[in-house]
Amino acid sequence: MAPMQLHWDIFCRVIDNYGDIGICWRLARQLAAEHGRQVRLWVDDLGSLQPLCPIVDPARERQSAQGVEIRHWGNQFAAEPCAEVVIEAFACELPEAYLQVMARTERKPCWVNLEYLTAEPWAEEWHGMASPHPTLPLTKYFFFPGFSGRSGGLLREAGLLAERDAFLRRLPPRDHLEISLFCYDTAPVGALLDALAALPGTSMVHVPPGKPLQAVTRHLGGMPPWLHGQARIEALPFLPLDEYDRLLWQCDINFVRGEDSFVRAQWAGKPFVWQIYEQDEEAHLAKLAAFLDRYCVRMDADLAKVTRNLFTAWNGETTDLASALHGFIDKRDALAKTSLAWSQHLAAQADLASTLVKFCAARV
Repeated sequence: MAPMQLHWDIFCRVIDNYGDIGICWRLARQLAAEHGRQVRLWVDDLGSLQPLCPIVDPARERQSAQGVEIRHWGNQFAAEPCAEVVIEAFACELPEAYLQVMARTERKPCWVNLEYLTAEPWAEEWHGMASPHPTLPLTKYFFFPGFSGRSGGLLREAGLLAERDAFLRRLPPRDHLEISLFCYDTAPVGALLDALAALPGTSMVHVPPGKPLQAVTRHLGGMPPWLHGQARIEALPFLPLDEYDRLLWQCDINFVRGEDSFVRAQWAGKPFVWQIYEQDEEAHLAKLAAFLDRYCVRMDADLAKVTRNLFTAWNGETTDLASALHGFIDKRDALAKTSLAWSQHLAAQADLASTLVKFCAARV
């Protein structure tokens, strides 16, 4: 291992929810555990990291967990020696004092902007592109996660799918449908619950705290658990990342949102429904369509239709959610097979952490 590739700094600002910090935390601990990197994770909101990693103390400025040094990124940033690799997560903008240290360093670090995930073709064209700093002797590279070998890949720990398969072999048989519900407050949660209530079979819906539970409570009133027709809805505590993965593995259908849970649902190999984060001028709908074009290409016409129907209804493009859900559930056995095949297809590509290590090694 070349020593100049050893030290990594990852900078993360928590903008909304837990997606940004979840991705950065998964990446940091994988770089440490699987690639032997010495990683500092700079986070401006340690309170958002603590639910994902319960041993973190939000009051401490400096601590370690799972092989990662965790530092609080405060308003007053003292100049520190820079790492050989610097990850600027999601264009969070590095502290000016740190940028100046980078510029004065004799051997310039590999500076990478880790971008948000998109299936749009332009991202593969921009992946790896260099951007010289306008005033400092530094170059930043754009690194795009993605769904093909032309991108940076997806976060996936070594042995993840084998662990998933072993977990599934231990699950006892059941005669009801299990569903996880992780969504934004704009999701048509009431329509979903009413549609589940009217199904001929029983279902169990697992709802995490925050916006999902608030949406359920607004629709049903009272306190959990609820019995709503054929659906039983129960509240979950906030789950650390690895426990959330196992929830996705055990459920028959997973409703997910944003980026981190979206990727983890694909590694679960189970049918899932994605609520994309809304953007101005409905730019998110193009992103949703680009993913569906990739995801559905391996399905037959009927499966592709029920998948597109439910994804678009869940994201507010159509209103007939009940019909879309019933069609999706009717095809769930076939969808389970295609979901597992999609997971295996993605797993044949290099994972994001490995791709990133290789990318940076060639530029340090």
